[in-house]
Amino acid sequence: MAVPPATGCSPEMNVDNLQVLRVLGRGAMGTVLLVHDSSRDPSASSPFALKVIDKSNALTRHDANRRARWEISVLSRLSRPDHPFLPHLIGSFETEDLIGWAIPYCPGGDLNDLCHHQSDRVFSPAVIKFYAAEIVCALEHLHASGIAYRDLKPENVLIQQSGHVTLTDFDLSQQFTQKKVVTIPLRAQEPPTFEADSQLKKHRKNPIRLISAAGDTRFQNTKKGKPARVSPVIRRYLSFSDGERSNSFVGTEEYVAPEIVRGEGHEFAVDWWALGVLAYEMLYGRTPFKGKNRKETFRNVLVKPPEFMGKRTTLMDLIERLLEKDPIRRLGYLCGAKEIKEHPFFRGVKWDLLPEVVRPPFIPSRDDDNSAERLRVDVGEFFHRQRRPPPSPLPSPSRGLQRSLSLPEF
Repeated sequence: MAVPPATGCSPEMNVDNLQVLRVLGRGAMGTVLLVHDSSRDPSASSPFALKVIDKSNALTRHDANRRARWEISVLSRLSRPDHPFLPHLIGSFETEDLIGWAIPYCPGGDLNDLCHHQSDRVFSPAVIKFYAAEIVCALEHLHASGIAYRDLKPENVLIQQSGHVTLTDFDLSQQFTQKKVVTIPLRAQEPPTFEADSQLKKHRKNPIRLISAAGDTRFQNTKKGKPARVSPVIRRYLSFSDGERSNSFVGTEEYVAPEIVRGEGHEFAVDWWALGVLAYEMLYGRTPFKGKNRKETFRNVLVKPPEFMGKRTTLMDLIERLLEKDPIRRLGYLCGAKEIKEHPFFRGVKWDLLPEVVRPPFIPSRDDDNSAERLRVDVGEFFHRQRRPPPSPLPSPSRGLQRSLSLPEF
């Protein structure tokens, strides 16, 4: 993955004019702020989200810088032209200490927050159809651009002011060339079995690095050591004449596809798997493969079928076909989004008119940031204050004072 340099300071993005309204989120990889341009929008009537990486942070400097530049480059491409369910790049800047890039602010929070505000923490099939359809359109556009998203989960599906969705966080995405697939039959293999615990212990020392970013848990291969694996369930070897697959171990634990866990290479089909997990979670309020620990979660991803309750529906059929362990047999593998759009669950969806729906299931109220207490500081000063050492603690009181302040014994 070639990482281009960050876009320089542009007239639209003068860091000296960016005033912080409040903090939207913090993570090990950076900070998300709600800001406005004081020169163009002094009343802060049109704030936007600003992601900022502090390059002076030695703990995350190299990885954060690389991922920031990659996300900026992806957003730049997605902005030509804009897509209704994907963010566009408002602008970016880079100083000696900071890299920042701005995208539209989504006041409705994310799909995870919205789900938890439901009385039973699940969505109706009609609501699932609406959100899933818009996500399919977003993924279709990404895949047509040669980009596998690789981080679909409720926390990364934001609700715009209009009530429509937009995907966010593209630092784990990857560019692929289009592929021509030739399947070469191999001899039949035994059903998949989990490798011995002794094999897992060998990889447990250094297989996966957990990264806590923006309140989520991500993992990524730090070396070319194999992660926890099972015997492959794919009966064919894939030969790509002009395409490629990635062997990097990325994603979010409960949403990661089997081929990533197996380490056999992956491409766009991992996004359709994640869509199946997301749809299942919207239906039941939980993910289908979560175990007591990471090892059990991966075991379930590899060998456990999704469990359904109640009368069989087209939504259950869609989820089951998206959660096919063999990526070649997974819905969406051969013809992409076209296969998924033609599934009976989406019957009646007018795909071209989705962006024009005026009454989505949920429309956020106008967030009145003008009345909220502002930090009243520019972006540079905000991070300068963050780097200051914390004040020294007050001296401990003497023993006599401690006794005088203690609660009386009864």
